[in-house]
Amino acid sequence: MQTPSAAVFGAGVMGIGIATLLVGRGIPVTLVDVDPERRDSARRRLRDELRLARMTGALPRGGPTGELLIADSVGAAAGAAWVIEAVSEDPELKARLHEEIAAAVAPGTPRITNTSSIPVDELAARVPDPQDLVGVHFMNPPYLIGTFEVIRGKQTGERAMAAVRDLLAALDRAGIVVGDGPGFVTSRLLHRMINDAANVVEEGRAGVEDVDALMTGCLGHRTGPLRTADLIGIDNLVDSLTVLYERTGDPGCRPSPLLLRKVAEGDHGRKSGRGFYEYGTR
Repeated sequence: MQTPSAAVFGAGVMGIGIATLLVGRGIPVTLVDVDPERRDSARRRLRDELRLARMTGALPRGGPTGELLIADSVGAAAGAAWVIEAVSEDPELKARLHEEIAAAVAPGTPRITNTSSIPVDELAARVPDPQDLVGVHFMNPPYLIGTFEVIRGKQTGERAMAAVRDLLAALDRAGIVVGDGPGFVTSRLLHRMINDAANVVEEGRAGVEDVDALMTGCLGHRTGPLRTADLIGIDNLVDSLTVLYERTGDPGCRPSPLLLRKVAEGDHGRKSGRGFYEYGTR
């Protein structure tokens, strides 16, 4: 019996991470991106991530490896059992892409938006077959995270929810279903905390390392908020905070001036080699 395949749209940090998890669990993947530079480097980047995931025990070493195809057009997703969109946290970009995907795949194909803040219902109002749209918040790096946030919009159908359950089972991951709304649960809590941490540094009350040391040593946070910001990508974090601020009006979600400066200076975190911390290139 042929293993069901997945299509992943976006060969950035999250798209590569999601594709790594899929391939590492034996699921064939078609990775789609319009950027030729990203396509050219995608196979190497995924291979590096897969090697790291297996070295750390996050993915099994002896299991099957799914085939990876790389494509530049939406039509390459036709026939996929699951379609996962993992492009930038831009509502307009996501909506346009989902319109194209819906036209290219068979009716009933589950369309998963990987989003950290944009409400599923907001996208569903603009795309065909909204019953096929569901949110899954894959966190970075996906192969190290054992539990994912699953967002069911008001129009999300049971068939799409069942398909997500099947996907998570194939990935050996747990899913917690939450209600729709800006930031859902994890980003609503985490992103505001990171923003506050950046403001504490901006105000001169404590340095970056001290803020993270207090949060890890006193409160048991796994990595500290500012190191977490580097892992998320500070540019992605600012995009998500902007979505939250515009949709909730919560002043705590207005992006910190420090975060905005780092984005303007190209200090986006691990992926750029520098954020709140310095990172060596691989």
